[in-house]
Amino acid sequence: MSNIFYNRIHCLFLLFVATAFILPACRKDTSGAPPAISSVRNYAASPNDTIYQSLEARGQWVVITGQNLQNALEIKFNGVPATFNTALFAPNSAVVQIPAILFSTIDTSKLYTIEYTTVAGTTTFAFKLGPGAPVIMAISNVFANPGDSVFLYGTDLVLVQSLSYAGTTIPSFVSDLYGTSLGFLMPAQTPTDQVLLTTKGGSVAFKIVATPTISGVSNENAPEGDSVYVYGTYLKSIQSFSFAGTAITSYVSSSDGSSVGFKMPSISASGPVSIITSFGTATTTFNVNDFTTGMLGNFEWGDKFGYAWWGGASLSVCDPGSTGGWMFYDAAFPCNSGMFLSLIRSPFASGAGSPNDDAVRLSEAQVIPTANLADPVSNWALKFEVCIPVDWQGASLNIKFSSSNNIARWEPWQISPGTTAPVKTKGWATVTIPFSAFRAPDPALGEGKGATIKNFTDLLGASGKTETAIYIKNYGTATTATGFKAAFDNVRVVRIK
Repeated sequence: MSNIFYNRIHCLFLLFVATAFILPACRKDTSGAPPAISSVRNYAASPNDTIYQSLEARGQWVVITGQNLQNALEIKFNGVPATFNTALFAPNSAVVQIPAILFSTIDTSKLYTIEYTTVAGTTTFAFKLGPGAPVIMAISNVFANPGDSVFLYGTDLVLVQSLSYAGTTIPSFVSDLYGTSLGFLMPAQTPTDQVLLTTKGGSVAFKIVATPTISGVSNENAPEGDSVYVYGTYLKSIQSFSFAGTAITSYVSSSDGSSVGFKMPSISASGPVSIITSFGTATTTFNVNDFTTGMLGNFEWGDKFGYAWWGGASLSVCDPGSTGGWMFYDAAFPCNSGMFLSLIRSPFASGAGSPNDDAVRLSEAQVIPTANLADPVSNWALKFEVCIPVDWQGASLNIKFSSSNNIARWEPWQISPGTTAPVKTKGWATVTIPFSAFRAPDPALGEGKGATIKNFTDLLGASGKTETAIYIKNYGTATTATGFKAAFDNVRVVRIK
């Protein structure tokens, strides 16, 4: 009896021992072996499903191939977790989209790695996934003084390994979050004329140039003695400067080269503005001091008079002794020419203002020459001189042609969405409205807020000949903070490109 009991106990013990060894083996088989990665392939179908040796991070879909990949818990590219759908996984492959990677914020010790974690473990695979080669597009200010802040603008300006400017090594620099700018302090410059930049993505050499550009003139038709400013870039180191063919010998450039100011001399002809610097030449495509080319209305007696004699504006003069009849005089408007139009209105209620009653109206004229109606709309602009002697805020100045419902809205008091400030001019100023600013009405956003016009015929009709209205309207929900008091002169259309 005791032998039987002993044998039963012995058998149970052996069974327990055997089970203890068998169960761990079963669990190991259930969880599988750790993952292993052998390659990364293009997700696109053959013949494009090539094996990648390196890749720029741009949201690419890839296939990770290897073993034991089906039970993924986490997949990281350069330490950044990717989202994935395990329905796209198989034991030997996993389809994954590379996550958005801000290289300015990653742990650089994990750069060029893929970490793949399953229930059975983690593997790390070396893979060169990084930013592209750096591209430098511009320098904020080549005329900056030593110690001033300067920025390079471009793409992939991150993970910087070395930077030199004009032959001087830059020891300290800061990339922005997205790698679109790289800031540093201007060194004491040497004659070398390149920026040399090396990042993890590659190297670039960028020639330091400062070819001048002209973007506008404060008053293209200013009287003698007025202060005038030419705006643009790199307007420094000037070797010669002419305005309408007349040499300008006394001028002052701004410290950043964005403008150059002078006093208007006596000018007898029209012509372009031309500035030659040590880096190059800038010349306007249009003429200044020009009262005939493209003129829709100069409001002087003659062929270019242009005033339609209705709309709400008054024919005005700068000489109080010339008033009478249709002539109007207001001392707030300085002299610009013999005659001009003025528009004076009280604050506008919500929705008030129209091209019939609150406008400078011009008679029918050829707005764009027939031969140029097929030109890109961005090549041309409508210009006029304006004088706004008192604060203006809250109502839009619209430009509309009678041939369509597309308008351009000029709102210089609009600083940013939701932020406004009153504006006025110091004497007369030139306003430039590119034809690319004319937009269709939008059902939700309102007039002049829809799609940009595609061609001139959509705006001006098949002939390009139409009437013009420059008018005030309040699109706000409350009465405007101010009224509107302005004078207008020399409404014209010119080629700007």
